[in-house]
Formats: sequence, structure tokens, C-alpha cells
Amino acid sequence: MSDARIPGYDFDNTALPASPVSLEELDKLKASVLFTDADEEALRQAWDVLEDQVEAVLDVWYGFVGSHEHLVAYFSTPEGEPIAAYLDAVRPRFGKWIEDTCTRAYDAQWLAYQQEIAVRHTTDKKNRTDQVDSVPYISMRYLVAFIYPITATMRSFLAAGGHSDEQVEAMHQAWFKAVTLQVALWTRPYVTEQW
Repeated sequence: MSDARIPGYDFDNTALPASPVSLEELDKLKASVLFTDADEEALRQAWDVLEDQVEAVLDVWYGFVGSHEHLVAYFSTPEGEPIAAYLDAVRPRFGKWIEDTCTRAYDAQWLAYQQEIAVRHTTDKKNRTDQVDSVPYISMRYLVAFIYPITATMRSFLAAGGHSDEQVEAMHQAWFKAVTLQVALWTRPYVTEQW
């Protein structure tokens, strides 16, 4: 998936501020979710399976969000009218996030972009990337709650690659750990420094 045509996608922007989370803290988070080198390998294998299915995955996820008024509200005007252009703009970045989750090194640049994703859910930056007039933030509880559907729905896509049940399970567990790790990072701007 080419990132040259994705407005607002700037993973490789070296001008992004460094993450307030250090690499040492990231290692501790990885240990906390049991994320290992084997999981990184499983994610790379997962990308081989998912690369041609990204649009189908996004169809499932968008269908889920669209079927819940309280979720689609985050892509709507403050009066509750869905903003189609906003949903359309986010979609390719969401697809690129799938690829990044599977293929990027979890290093300082990755951490910086996780911080950028995080603040784009908060009053600090929500709506600015796409210049829309939507609600000012996404409630943290839905970031956490979304771990389950983003993980559960991935299994059937991972199973479509013809791998053994053991390999599919390894890819699925690696995906689950990676999503949990990222959401842990995305919740940071919602809490005060002492917490």
C-alpha cells in the first residue's frame, strides 16, 4: 500500500515530536503484553496474508462502526450528521495502520507516530488533520473497547492464507498484542502525568 497518496499520513515525518514514552518504557510495555521477536516475525507473516485483504478488513470495521450510532458519532458533525468525506479520508490511513502494525520496526520513529495517532483522538488534534467540524475528541473508553472487535474480526482474514492452525494462532496472538500495545500508548494523552 503506497503512502504517497494518503493525505495526513506522515509516519516517516522526522519532524514529528519525539514520543514522551522512552524506548526503555516501550520495552517494559512489550514485556507486559508478552510481545517478543517471535511476535514481530508472526506480524510480518500476517502482512503477507493481509496485504491483499486490507479493503475487505476495512469494510468489516467500517460496517461495525457504522452500525453503532455512538461510534459513528465520532465521524459526525456535533449535531450527529455523519461526515462522509471524513470517513473517506480516515480509511486509507486506517489501512496503512494495518500495514505499519505488521511491518514497521517498533523503534523511536514508530513511538513518535503512535503519539501522533494518540493526540489525533484528543482535543489537541482531532479534526485538524482532515479539517472537519466533528466532535472534539474520542472517548478513551472506546479506544480500549475497540481492541476486541479489531482483534476478533482479524482471525478469519489471517486464516485465509492457507497456514496451519498453529501459524494462524501465532499471527492472531501477535496482532492482539500489537493492538493492545498501541492502545496503551494511545491512551497516554488522556491522563495526567502522575497517572
